[in-house]
Amino acid sequence: MWYTSILVLGWDVPFALRKINHGLLILLVLVAFALLYNKTRLQTLPKYSVLKKDEGKMGMEDEKEMDTDIPVVICASEERIGASMATINSVYSNSRASVFFYIVTLRDAIKKIREYIEKTKLRKIRYKILEFNPMVLKGKVSPDSSRPELLHPLNFVRFYLPLLAIENHERIVYLDDDVIVQGDIQELYDIKLKAGHAAAFASDCDLPATHEMVRSVGMQTTYMGFLDYRKEGVRELGINPSDCSFNPGVFVADIGEWKKQKITKQLEKWMAKNVRENLYSSAVAGGVATPPMLIVFHDKYTTIDPLWHVRHLGWSPDARYPRSFLKEAQLLHWNGRFKPWVYPCVHLDLWEKWFIPDPTGSFTLVRP
Repeated sequence: MWYTSILVLGWDVPFALRKINHGLLILLVLVAFALLYNKTRLQTLPKYSVLKKDEGKMGMEDEKEMDTDIPVVICASEERIGASMATINSVYSNSRASVFFYIVTLRDAIKKIREYIEKTKLRKIRYKILEFNPMVLKGKVSPDSSRPELLHPLNFVRFYLPLLAIENHERIVYLDDDVIVQGDIQELYDIKLKAGHAAAFASDCDLPATHEMVRSVGMQTTYMGFLDYRKEGVRELGINPSDCSFNPGVFVADIGEWKKQKITKQLEKWMAKNVRENLYSSAVAGGVATPPMLIVFHDKYTTIDPLWHVRHLGWSPDARYPRSFLKEAQLLHWNGRFKPWVYPCVHLDLWEKWFIPDPTGSFTLVRP
């Protein structure tokens, strides 16, 4: 009866049901494609964000970064907070330009950093504290290193510069926390990068003659000291082991070029490859953050004036530079095991000049 009445209306039910089933099939296919697309898209996105949500900007948020600012990125771990403050103090005190500091740290140090700044002469600086998310390194860092301190998450912040909420700057200056700046940071910031170069570093080929005394104690200046050339993956790079290395503790980066060349992805690729093949963790220098940068930037960086990165002051407690040479240096770097806030170390007075005692008393100098 129901079927008869439908026929009277001119509608064939079996035909209608076939049309409905066909429509449902198309809909199911579209849904399946949509789910597959979303799954694939999610797999291409980073699993972890570099900055912790809603905690990336702290400090003087009412300050607005201007195009004329010189942005300086520096990491500040809880155990080396006094070192970072000495670096910041030296930059701020010796620069005539407007400097804006991006202080990158982990959650446990945020409160201490703010207190260190607000209760000392550094309260006048302009800054933001950015909380780095160490989970971004999951599966990318091998635990094998002759110097475990080099595995600290903040040691890899330099890999993620464009993701640190500083995209409003065309270029930045990155400084390690064992650095003292004696010149005006404006000079370093204004370096002219060659076309297609995403960064400028100090080449180990440009070491001054006075470094000969440091070479005698085993300082590494070539790729042989950082990559394990016994591994096929290293040999396939085609990099001459005697090529001069560079130190990534001080550099100027072009953010736009960095993004264009996908530098961060390239660095992560070599980090993951090292975890699988141990390409550099057991190399002579024992570094874990330097080798990926040496690979990615090989023959693709502008060189910095050697006086803007006088390094290896922490390589030996015995090898010293002439005072006349250190007076001319624009930037001093105590890279190596022997840091100026502990003992023994060379040229401690040049570092202590900029050290500001910790108002909380947590960070203290180790002296004989």
